[in-house]
Amino acid sequence: MTLLEALGITKRFDGICALNRVDLKVSAGELVGLIGPNGAGKTTLFNCLYGLVRPDEGRVLFKGEDITLLPVFKRARRGFGRTFQRVELFGGMTVVEHLLVAARAHARRGGVLQDLLLRGRPTATEQSEAEKVLALLGLTADADRPIEALSLGRARLVELARAIMNQPALLFLDEPFSGLDRTETAEVSEALLVAQREHGTTIMLVEHDITAVQAITQRLFVLDYGTLIAEGPTASVLKDPRVREAYLGVQA
Repeated sequence: MTLLEALGITKRFDGICALNRVDLKVSAGELVGLIGPNGAGKTTLFNCLYGLVRPDEGRVLFKGEDITLLPVFKRARRGFGRTFQRVELFGGMTVVEHLLVAARAHARRGGVLQDLLLRGRPTATEQSEAEKVLALLGLTADADRPIEALSLGRARLVELARAIMNQPALLFLDEPFSGLDRTETAEVSEALLVAQREHGTTIMLVEHDITAVQAITQRLFVLDYGTLIAEGPTASVLKDPRVREAYLGVQA
């Protein structure tokens, strides 16, 4: 089943065409990558799909519904999730507290009045779900540690765990391996595969680490100067002369 579809997405900034009639389809349960050299338009396309940027032309469909004009919060309610290149976590909070906040937000509970009346405590269901996700991503031992005490790799796992708590149907990841060493990259890669396998989460990532992308993605989309120049199974796409030329700047 096609989960996400982009049709003729075009975006211009001050007369410069950042995206030129981009079409793509992502099926439910896939783990796909979006790659390309710097300035290719990857983040712009991500933002158009996620709703942070409105395309000048084209449409975005989710489960067959036209969501082109929907704001981000309404896309989130339909099952969109996202992490960003820069780790966005809350100082002064523990790992498990990050997950419980996500559970509360997903259930649309919480608020100042509830906290004042001491009714803002986690429910048994929220606590149980948080423990399951912590175990799933190997974070149980870190549950009560403050976020400041974690390495960058563990912090990215917390971001992923928090996103999973919102039970997204489609998860956008913006450079999830940025700044990680080999061990941390392997940990995050395994966590993504677990999320896909155990939760059925559809994942689309933008990434420059081609080795990591090759190891976990099933299909790739490649942008160059705002144009989609290749798509298909990961191994085949990486052998495509157009892709090699875009990255190496020479004819393959």
